[in-house]
Formats: sequence, C-alpha cells, structure tokens
Amino acid sequence: MRTKHVNVLIALAAFVLFSFSCFCISRMTQTSNQLINCRNHILEFKEKILRLKNKTERNRQELINALSKMKYEMTQRENTSTDLVEKKMNTLGKDETVSNNTFEVLKFFFPHLRKVGRIYPDVIIGKEKTGVSFALGISTVSRGNQSYLKQTLNSVVSRMTLSEEKDSVVIVSVADRNEDYLKSVVDMITKRFKRQLKSGSLEVISIPAFFYPNMLHVKQSTEDSGKLVSWRIKQVLDFCFLMLYAQPKAMYYLQLEDDIVAKKMYFTKITDFVHNITSNNWFYIEFSILGFIGKLFKSEDLTDLVRFFLMFYKDKPIDLLLGDIFQVKMCNPGETPEKCAERNKQIRIRYKPSLFQHVGIQSSFPGREQYSKKI
Repeated sequence: MRTKHVNVLIALAAFVLFSFSCFCISRMTQTSNQLINCRNHILEFKEKILRLKNKTERNRQELINALSKMKYEMTQRENTSTDLVEKKMNTLGKDETVSNNTFEVLKFFFPHLRKVGRIYPDVIIGKEKTGVSFALGISTVSRGNQSYLKQTLNSVVSRMTLSEEKDSVVIVSVADRNEDYLKSVVDMITKRFKRQLKSGSLEVISIPAFFYPNMLHVKQSTEDSGKLVSWRIKQVLDFCFLMLYAQPKAMYYLQLEDDIVAKKMYFTKITDFVHNITSNNWFYIEFSILGFIGKLFKSEDLTDLVRFFLMFYKDKPIDLLLGDIFQVKMCNPGETPEKCAERNKQIRIRYKPSLFQHVGIQSSFPGREQYSKKI
C-alpha cells in the first residue's frame, strides 16, 4: 500500500515536471518568436530610415542643382544686360523691321544710304524700352581730356523719382568714331548706372560711321573755317539721328547735351507743366533758352522736324533752323510781323526759370572754350 502511494506521488511529480517543461518550452518559443518579430521590425525600420535618408539626399542634391542653375541663369542675364560692345543691333534678321522703318527718311536726303539695307544705330547697352511718356536725348562726343558726361548723367538720373524713372528713358548717343572714347563712356556708365541699365531707363547707342555723308564737299563759309563748318554740320546730323531713334519710344522728346546739370525736381516740374497746359497746339516748350538745350517736342512731330533740318543742315546750326521752321510753318504770307510774333508766344512756350545749367567750358569743337552758363 505504501509502495503504491509512492508510485502515485512519483507519477504526479513527473506529470508536474512534464507540464512545467512544456509550459517553459511554449513560453520560450513564444518569446523567441517575439524576439524574431522585434528584430524584423527593427530591420524594417532601419530599411525605411535608409530609404528616407537616400530620398533626402536626392532632394538635397536636386535643390543644390536647381539653385546652381538659377544662379548661373541670373549671372548670364546680368552679363548679357551689361555686355559692352558685343550686342549689336545689326545682327537682327534681315526680315525684321524696327519702329516702322523710322530711319528710312534718311535715304531721301542721302543717296549713299540707299545702298544700305538697314539703317539703325549700334546699340551698345539697352533694352529698347518703349511705351513711356518721356525720352531724354543726350548726344556726346570727345572733348579731349575734359568730359562733363558723368556729371550730366548724375544730375539727370538722380533727380528723378522711381516712378518718373520708370516712365522715361534716357538715351546717350555716342557720336564719335574714336573707339577709345566709346569704350570710356561704356565703362563709366556700366559702373556707375547699373540699376538704370538693368531697368531699361538708360540706353547707350553708337551712330554707325556709314551714316555720315562726305563732308569734304560742304559749302565753305566766309566767316568759318572748313573744320568749323564740318563740325556744325555733323552736330545737326547727330541730333537728327538721335531724334529718329527716340521718336517711337515716348510721347515727348526732351533734347539735352552732355555738358549741362539738371536742377532739383526738374523732371517733376516738366511733367507737371506739360500736364497742366490747357491747349495741345504748342509747337515746343523751352525749359532752357540757350541753343538747343532743354527743348521739349511732341514725338509725333519729330519726323517732320528732322526732314526740315536735313533740307538745310549745311546752312545753319540746328537751333537757328528751329526758328526758321516756325517762320515757314506758322507765319502766313503777307502777315504782319506783330501778328506772327503773337502766334509765336502761343505755340513756342517758355518755362521760367530755366531747369538746366550749362557747365561745359571746353567745347566739343577742338580748341574752343565757351563760358556762357546762364540758361
């Protein structure tokens, strides 16, 4: 009996041990599976991290490439906008027309130009800005060791507001065959007037040499030397070419020279004065009484003015021709001088006081000095 009980206890102990072993094995298996799952999750997470890292690296590289491309394009545009002499307007296609052939009128007066296919200035710097209210023309030539152009441009440009600058374009016309002078003008403007060049409110053009007729056959005056007559004739032609270039750009054209200083708020005063004129029958407005400086014209009249100037360009300076055209167009035959003078006051308007100061002592004619400053 006693032996039987011992056997039962041994069997029970064996069963308990077996059950415990099975339980432990089951738990170990379950724990192992959890560890395997955990490891798999860790590996999967690591793989996702690597993929995300690679994607971030690709995005970073793409961003760097995009920024590099933008920087390159900006540099190219800046280089293009300030390129000195490389941009020549005569590289346009043969089928292209500019401003409805504004320069074609020149062929009527100069037979040597009839053999030229296309007449247009070499544009050194410029965006060919159009659609503005005012174009300001400045013709410049070398004066030897003296130059007033930088001083002139500083006053003309700096004394405009940003809105006035946006609604205007200043055109500097280099009317000199001296390439060193052309380069010096371009260098000076590209360094000191970068913002105006980029905005298109400042342009530099160079008149092509083929434009000028042979001046060795001009009529000699009894009072002037041949060189002085040639200089005077060339000056008329320089102004005419500049006026034709400016004509399609703006509603009004203001003639300036390269040795003047504009007074403070000059442009605001000009625009206010023009907008407050009740009649539109005026011929031109004088913002200076000296020579051809400070004369404001309607752009629609420039072509007729140029035609008249070119008919008599060998005979008189341009400021005297301006007085003659008034006599021809406005004074009726048989009319008394008093009546013509009265009409003169109505259509040739004079603004007071002058808005421009003449500062040039060294004339553009070699060896001559001039001291008339009150304008």
